[in-house]
Amino acid sequence: MVKPKEKILHIWKRRADQLRAETYAIYLAYKDLRVPWYAKLLIACVIGYVFSPIDLIPDFIPILGYVDDLILVPIGITLVIRMIPPAVLADCREKAHTAMAWKRPQIGLLFR
Repeated sequence: MVKPKEKILHIWKRRADQLRAETYAIYLAYKDLRVPWYAKLLIACVIGYVFSPIDLIPDFIPILGYVDDLILVPIGITLVIRMIPPAVLADCREKAHTAMAWKRPQIGLLFR
């Protein structure tokens, strides 16, 4: 019998793997020439916001500091996915899943 704690841990690991694969697919789409420039610009803005030390609401404010990250980043990723042509996104997802199966995605510098 599976313990509830182990089940929750398994679910979180699976979601983390899905997020990692989706993030890698977006990275691959950024490097693809078939993706429009405005989608690439939004990808750069979302990634820049994630890694920027500047937030709309500082993180040291309890709870509210993380709300902007929990709302803005998923909205940005959703918009990016909608801007990428479906055929390109499907190709990139397939490449990402193949790389994740090998557990060795090759990520270079994002802004080359």
